[in-house]
Parts: sequence; structure tokens; C-alpha cells
Amino acid sequence: MVEQLTQHDPRRIGPFEVLGRLGAGGMGLVYLARSASGRRVAIKTVRTELAEDQLFRVRFTREVEAARAVSGFYTAAVVDADPRAAVPWLATAYVPAPSLEEIITECGPLPAQAVRWLAAGVAEALQ
Repeated sequence: MVEQLTQHDPRRIGPFEVLGRLGAGGMGLVYLARSASGRRVAIKTVRTELAEDQLFRVRFTREVEAARAVSGFYTAAVVDADPRAAVPWLATAYVPAPSLEEIITECGPLPAQAVRWLAAGVAEALQ
């Protein structure tokens, strides 16, 4: 579910126009954005206090490099990134789908076969 932007949210990240919020986590916020050509992307941003930590920046840069090296049916391709920006960010192809949390909230615990399928997809993505 895409949430409306607040007055504190950026309107642009790198070359992308920010359209809404997709979610938040311990590391930062995730936004839905659009490229100049109209392609939709999900942009993960880093919280300010983490962005000020040089060791974290090194780890985030490694995460960006690792994400660029991964490809497959179960992963969203990296479109662009700037780990050296004032607010580091990583943009991937946007895959419109409910989160695992949303599925479990709506449907309850997953059947064993669905968990096996999910685990197989995660394992393939990590290879």
C-alpha cells in the first residue's frame, strides 16, 4: 500500500520523482518513485543518524554492490544507487505486491507448502 508523502518527505531522490511512501524499517524509509522515462522504482533511503556513521556507510556500499551482483526471478533489479549521497539510497525495480506481513495479517499463517516455496525463492535469490 502506498502512503501519501508528508511535508518532511523528499520530492526527489537522485534523478527520481518521489510519488509516495511504501514503508519504513529500522534502516530508513522506502519510497515509490518514477524515473524521467516513467519507470516506477522502489527507493530505500537511510536514516540520518545511520548516514552519519562511516562504518555503516561502508556496509551500505557493500550492500549496494551485492545487490547489483544478484539477479534472478526472485529479486528486484537494482536501477540506480548513491551510497555517497547525504542521504544514501538504493533504487530497485518496483514490484507491486503485498508484503509478507500483509499476506499473513490478511490470510493467517502460511501453509507448509507456501513456506517451502518461499524458502526456495529466497535460497535461489541468495545464490
